[in-house]
Amino acid sequence: MSKKWLIIGPSWVGDMVMAQSLFKRLKADQPDCTVDVVAPGWSQPILARMPEVQNAVALDVKHGEFGWGKRFQLGKQLRGRYSHSIVLPRSWKSALLPFVAEVPERIGYRGEMRFGLINDMRLMDKQRLPLAVERYVALGGAISMERPEILQPQLQVDQDNQQRFLEQNNLNLDKPVVALLPGAEFGPAKQWPVEYWAESAEALADKGYQLWCLGSPKDRDVAEQIQTASKAPVENLCGRTELKDAVDILALAKHAITNDSGLMHVAAAVGCHLVAIYRTTTPEYTPPLTENCHILRADLGGDESLKGVRELPVGIKLTDVQPNQVVDNLG
Repeated sequence: MSKKWLIIGPSWVGDMVMAQSLFKRLKADQPDCTVDVVAPGWSQPILARMPEVQNAVALDVKHGEFGWGKRFQLGKQLRGRYSHSIVLPRSWKSALLPFVAEVPERIGYRGEMRFGLINDMRLMDKQRLPLAVERYVALGGAISMERPEILQPQLQVDQDNQQRFLEQNNLNLDKPVVALLPGAEFGPAKQWPVEYWAESAEALADKGYQLWCLGSPKDRDVAEQIQTASKAPVENLCGRTELKDAVDILALAKHAITNDSGLMHVAAAVGCHLVAIYRTTTPEYTPPLTENCHILRADLGGDESLKGVRELPVGIKLTDVQPNQVVDNLG
């Protein structure tokens, strides 16, 4: 009998892209199984580009919101539909929905006192599974001491939407495209300085590239700063793209320069060559899942307290990745 999976997905773009490795693993192990994913409404365009996912089930709760009523109501609506569930987040509230939905087998890591809500409780071995994606994929199989095989995320691309977007925004492909991805939801400490983006844009324009800056409406200001600081023409598409558009436009780019961000993972999943810049975060936990990538890291000067900070303390400066390092990796 084929399994019917209900996956409680993560709440960030990059994490959702990485979760596709789990969905691919489930389908590889049992091709006739069904995989439905519960996730915020914003993630629907990403899940729609994953052929492994049959249905995306929207649960629109904000970050930090408990959303008891929404979770309970959706759980009741889903009763009797699923044989197995995997809860990727480790919070108590994320385990509530499959319990209410009466899914017989509910798998997840030990988290916020979830005994009873999770009835197949796994201990997370961070040394054996150092990567976030490995921790996701490991929940899809039997408990093992081996590191799981990682199947690379691959988002489908809509060529009709690509053409529509190019026409509506008066863009063309007469020169190869470098996508600039200067945003990072985590905080400003992740973000490469504006002047370095501008300097890189000038050098790349001299090499015959055109520059498209992509991101959310929140990234429009930093993109405008890059435009002002750079003598090269930079097309500011921040806020002009829905998430589905970002998938398709990144697939047109030859290269992408990116902070450690959700769009970094999207660009990797559409086959774009990446130059990924890590500042206070590290690629040891959530690297881009592609071999077509150069990872460059700032020097924290041995100050371990800077790892993972959202904002750099006043007076602290990193020995940052330099523009020439980025440009040299693009050829």
